[in-house]
Amino acid sequence: MIEVADVSLLGPAARQLLGEHKGKRVFALYGAMGAGKTTFIKALCRELGVTDDASSPTFALVNEYHTAQGDKIFHFDLYRIKNLAEALDFGADEYLYSGYYCFIEWPEKIEELLPPGTVRLRIDVNDEKRRIAVI
Repeated sequence: MIEVADVSLLGPAARQLLGEHKGKRVFALYGAMGAGKTTFIKALCRELGVTDDASSPTFALVNEYHTAQGDKIFHFDLYRIKNLAEALDFGADEYLYSGYYCFIEWPEKIEELLPPGTVRLRIDVNDEKRRIAVI
């Protein structure tokens, strides 16, 4: 469990999560609207050396970012999809098995597609300023 009460601690929390799950590439982030999933994904991207400005892909469904080393990172926001078929239509399974980092908001919409070994992270709102991440 990681508790974050200060936004400045997101970097260390992201570094800890990535360090504890070396070799894992698919991260599913669960939590209510406004829990901080996008904010934490931005911190994960910074830790991985993303040179792009990470933002929520709410309307695009998936954003592709690049690291300084030329690696790709995929950020999904599946809030708007209605069913698994929509995810398959845009090739979600190909992204998930690409070997690149994939960070997924609203993964419950594609639970059946998540590869074995997916890191599942639930972000709970403790109060207005404090979040608790349970892995």
